[in-house]
Amino acid sequence: MTLANRFERLPTAAKLFLILSLVMLPIGVALTWVGASGIAQAKSAKRESADDRGRLTAKAIESLLARNALALRIAANGAIANGDTGACQRAQRSLSIAPAVAQNFQLDSIDGKPICAVGTAIDSRSLPLVAPGAIRIEVTPDAKAIAIRMGVIGGMATDVVGVEELRAAALEAGTRIDALTIRDDENHFMIAVQPPRNGQRLDFSEWPIGTGQVIARIGTRQSRLAVPDRLLLLLPVLMWVAAALITWLLVTRLLIRPLRRLERAISDFQPGETQLDLPDRLGPSAEIQQLRDSFGRAISRIDESECEMANALEGQRRLVREVHHRVKNNLQVVASLLNIHGRSAESIEARSAYIAISRRVGALSVVHRNHFAEMEESRGIALRPLLSELAAELRASAPDEARALTIELDVDAVHTTQDVAVAIAFLVTEIVEFAMLNFPSDPVEVSLRRTSELTARLALGSKVLNPEDDGVKAKVQFERIVAGLAKQLRSALERKLGRYSVELPVFPPGK
Repeated sequence: MTLANRFERLPTAAKLFLILSLVMLPIGVALTWVGASGIAQAKSAKRESADDRGRLTAKAIESLLARNALALRIAANGAIANGDTGACQRAQRSLSIAPAVAQNFQLDSIDGKPICAVGTAIDSRSLPLVAPGAIRIEVTPDAKAIAIRMGVIGGMATDVVGVEELRAAALEAGTRIDALTIRDDENHFMIAVQPPRNGQRLDFSEWPIGTGQVIARIGTRQSRLAVPDRLLLLLPVLMWVAAALITWLLVTRLLIRPLRRLERAISDFQPGETQLDLPDRLGPSAEIQQLRDSFGRAISRIDESECEMANALEGQRRLVREVHHRVKNNLQVVASLLNIHGRSAESIEARSAYIAISRRVGALSVVHRNHFAEMEESRGIALRPLLSELAAELRASAPDEARALTIELDVDAVHTTQDVAVAIAFLVTEIVEFAMLNFPSDPVEVSLRRTSELTARLALGSKVLNPEDDGVKAKVQFERIVAGLAKQLRSALERKLGRYSVELPVFPPGK
């Protein structure tokens, strides 16, 4: 086996490691020669000097914050203890005798509601609540300030230390710094103390303030190097650029370009419309080729699973359709048997009982028929065709003396569940049957109006719905039945003279 074949069998990480090792070997030799002890010591001294300046500046800012926090905590404790009214004025008078203390603060209640504010206040609602004795420091980039929230007895105090006060504290430290940025975990703002000259580079260091809730990032100018030092430093930079360029080319060639080709092929793939066409050649990277093969296998398994799920879903739909169809047919058979037995009954009461039962079985059959029709669209049962069909069924089953009964429908196009539709069908059947047996010449009005996105009101009107007849035995039984049906709709039955109505749940429009 040749050396080239062995190299191609190596993983991509090993190939890059070998190539970069060979390329970076001259850089290592050059850095060893450049890293003379004199330059290293000079850089170390400069860094220590910059660290000392940064440390002093951070201490000055920390002292400013501590002084403001202590003064405001003492003033706020006394001010809030004497009541909310005039609390800020009392605290301001206490702070006026404290030297070099900011006069921008806000007092809040224990639950974070503002009590009052003095000076440039901030929206303290974004700050966390703190317990008495605790302190929280955060950066407010919009106001370019540091907010110090302290827990005091009976509330909280928030001190706002602005950018000018921070700049003054940094300058009073007596050190020369050129850039200062204050940040916390989320926000930051910059304080330009002494802008560097054109081409001047800065060294940055970070210093925690207080308990580390706020960080001061301090930049100081680098001391100019002599021309020989610049030349010595330029050589490693040029070699680093060359190494970075070579690395970029290698990574692009071996990784980025094959991955982009694979990504385009995957993006162009549309399940069910196009075939997955993955590139045959994806460079020397064995891992990317294995990724391509794994993705192809995964897509194949997904297609097989989707086919199985589609077949199972279709079988389930057929089974449900068959069940509903059989239930509807069985109900129709039961209704036909009841009609046959009713016609052969000897007494009028028996025939009436058979016909009444047949009407209720017919109402349930109407619900199943409409559910079967709407099942494919999964939007529930449409009440308009259901009530129209139910009215026709009731008129057809009316006794001879009630053949002239008219049922007036005024129904909105709404949909609901099967359970609600069953209760509605039985409720309408009970009321219409009671009307046709007691006032066959009086029309029955059925209206259904949407009252909100999720509710509608069903109302039925007839002269038979008269509270004066509540003492009649038939009316008592009738009222018990319709009240029970209204409870199935989880709504109270509203009774008025000649009109009953009930609220029922429906699906939102367009569902």
